[in-house]
Amino acid sequence: MHIIKIGDGYEQIEQQMKKSSNRPKLLPLAIFGSLTLLPAFGTLGGTVTGGTPPKTPSAFMTEVAEVPIAQETSEPRELPLIDPNAEDPGDVELPDPVEAEPQDLKFKEVMQWASAQNLSRRPLSEIISGVAGQFIGAPYVAGLLDKSPDETLVVSLAGFDCVLFIETVLAIARGIAAQDYTYQGLENRVEEQRYRDGKLTDYCSRLHYFSDWIYDNSKRGLVENITQSLGGIPLNKTLNFMTQNRQSYPQLADDGNYECIRQVEAKLKDVSLTYIPKDQISTLYDRLQPGDIIAAATDIEGLDVSHTGLVYQSKDGKMAFIHASPSGQVTVAPDLQSYVQAVEGQIGIIVARPLDTRPERPDTLPSF
Repeated sequence: MHIIKIGDGYEQIEQQMKKSSNRPKLLPLAIFGSLTLLPAFGTLGGTVTGGTPPKTPSAFMTEVAEVPIAQETSEPRELPLIDPNAEDPGDVELPDPVEAEPQDLKFKEVMQWASAQNLSRRPLSEIISGVAGQFIGAPYVAGLLDKSPDETLVVSLAGFDCVLFIETVLAIARGIAAQDYTYQGLENRVEEQRYRDGKLTDYCSRLHYFSDWIYDNSKRGLVENITQSLGGIPLNKTLNFMTQNRQSYPQLADDGNYECIRQVEAKLKDVSLTYIPKDQISTLYDRLQPGDIIAAATDIEGLDVSHTGLVYQSKDGKMAFIHASPSGQVTVAPDLQSYVQAVEGQIGIIVARPLDTRPERPDTLPSF
């Protein structure tokens, strides 16, 4: 198995999907990011990996402007879209990727902090929230899983798309809970979360649709989909976005990959999908907890999710939303419902709760 450690300096490729209007649409997240809206499947819908993305003009999704938690604003605003007729970003010279050492140092820094905080003795929800906060301000980088023509294990602490952020934070948090502070442990956990049955075999083994990501990880006891228990209603959709938009995924030019993804989509018809409508999110705040995985359900035809992030409880007690934002960096939106309502095309949320697999409940320590 090949391991790729990503530094910074990568080209961001985004596409604008239209559906009877000119508003931007997010592509499925291929794990990796999902909420990375890319022609590659990140995860949140899907960002796809493998192959070289075509050079196309960027178009950013309409996004709430957020800032790091220390500078939160209560008034979200929309960012303007980039002019689709502007210069092709593919022609812009970008810096070379940095070597792996800086992100190894970041990993060591986070683990030293976790040890000093006795984080392994805290509930998993607090570990996840604490680790996520260590990456506020880290750059948003799209298409990280698309850098190699072969499916490789991509691990990045230097930049994230939305799904890669969730996977990395969860993998680090699970390692801390198990008192495994090794980088090899991080790589193993990322692979376990990203691929079907926890094993990387090829492009098709990646859990491209985020609802499939939740379903497969729930079968292995890593997360629990709590959406229905929170009062979720059916999300009646046929998930076929990838095969219906084959030209947007370089890896699907291969007939074998295409047929395999088509079979995955056919099996997803048996997976029950539910979501919480966006105007009901705030009524559930007392039932959410820090570290819950939030997937933004979308009205895009054939797609389940267009963005992902984590519940993050701010100092004033509000249920905030921490995520790798396409507007530029890992940031905190002050209020989860306000964020979801402000992004056109998002119709509600799917909620998955990471499960603490430690054999014994940790000793209770004072909260942060």
